[in-house]
Amino acid sequence: MFRFFIQPQLNTVAQSVLGYELLIKQYRDGAWRMPKSFSAIPAKTMADTLIATVKELSLKVGSVSVNVDRHQIQDQHLIHALIMAQAVLRPVKLVIELIEDAVNPAVTNQELIPTVQNLNDLGIQFCLDDVGSGINTWPEIKSLLPYTSELKYALQNYKEHLSETNAEHHVAFWQKIAAEHKMRFILEGIEDDQDGAWADRMKIDLRQGYYYGKPALMKIYDSDPD
Repeated sequence: MFRFFIQPQLNTVAQSVLGYELLIKQYRDGAWRMPKSFSAIPAKTMADTLIATVKELSLKVGSVSVNVDRHQIQDQHLIHALIMAQAVLRPVKLVIELIEDAVNPAVTNQELIPTVQNLNDLGIQFCLDDVGSGINTWPEIKSLLPYTSELKYALQNYKEHLSETNAEHHVAFWQKIAAEHKMRFILEGIEDDQDGAWADRMKIDLRQGYYYGKPALMKIYDSDPD
């Protein structure tokens, strides 16, 4: 069984919820756990769960985002579900977060761009998740930037180096890319006061992490386990 958990994204200057990220989990061995393999989730399963979830959402926020890999975003079942989900959510924006995991066989940017452009044309926005890690590195993602509305940087990927200048350099680099292309820049993985103060020093307004709210289960059936 798969279900989405929702986690808030905040604008700390406006002190408001910017949007929610939908994080898919699997119920196994008596608990909700991260999927063993994200790419192994059938696109139809993700599509059906997404539609059922957004029908339960009643939100006054700017956006709702969902993670996909390079294979899933090309699957027609999921594309159809994304289009339906945007229709249900309107005027809330649906944002597709392309995760950093490599897929086999590989999907090139040139293969990906027509799909992303088509989703853009339908009002669905595109985000590059965990920039600077996996295959979402520079300059590999450069050709995707014209179709991208948002960059997300995962602080937890560099947690052990938070006090080092390298972390600041990494974040500043991606902040600059986002600013140059007029994109949103979200810092995720903020867990405590120290992380929050660090984000303040970096002048990052858009944030996500346990410090602001843990993912919460979105039930779509009364029989769903807690």
